[in-house]
Amino acid sequence: MLRELQSEGVFLLPQVMDAAWLESLRAAVATRLELEGENAGAEFRKEEHAQRLANLVDKGEVFRRIICHPELLRAAEAVLGPDYKLGSLNYRGADPRSDSAQPLHCDMGMVPDARGNAVFNSIWLLDDFTAENGATRYVPGSHTWGKLPQQVLNDPKAPYPGERLALGKAGDVILMNAHLWHGGTANRTDHSRRSLHAFFVRGDQPQQQYQKRLLREETQASLSPEMRRILALDDSRNDELSAQGSGRSGFLR
Repeated sequence: MLRELQSEGVFLLPQVMDAAWLESLRAAVATRLELEGENAGAEFRKEEHAQRLANLVDKGEVFRRIICHPELLRAAEAVLGPDYKLGSLNYRGADPRSDSAQPLHCDMGMVPDARGNAVFNSIWLLDDFTAENGATRYVPGSHTWGKLPQQVLNDPKAPYPGERLALGKAGDVILMNAHLWHGGTANRTDHSRRSLHAFFVRGDQPQQQYQKRLLREETQASLSPEMRRILALDDSRNDELSAQGSGRSGFLR
């Protein structure tokens, strides 16, 4: 895993979610979308041609299981080092028969700095990712280039030489150094392509979604010490960073 994340920037973990957990996640997403309606995803940003949910740590234990999965945390530490925290936990469903393609981007619009990598992402596949239904494309090795695609490409939505598709089966998890140039592709099928995104940042960066501000008191009170650590709920440094610096996206405005 570490070798692939270092060289390619991507690694696939097969069948992390068993059938029961997968179905529970799908059902929970459907319930939340119905409950939230037009406000779905409003805690962060909405996206044209895609369904969004945000702040999922606050919306059920079935989602919270994701962010403390040992393989996920091992990968986050491999990319970011031991000083890491959750940046956000979101849902994205690429609309069927739509131009759901995203521009190539780096998450939070960041490149590595003098301390190294600062962003890490994971895609939890609720459906198969195929060449037809909006799978994520990526440019192998681009996480080491130190440039944002918006800075050097005339059209970040256009195909890039040597790009690949991150394909997998429902239940798989795609791990990604999120400095990698990547983006969802167009869904040309008749069904939504669904996934969850557990995104992590290095400890000296703001959370993408400030967890202490978003999580209800009853949710915070129910969390284990390890979960509180992952969410940086008792981290005064994170309070200072995230109170003003949260909300950054790689391409959404």
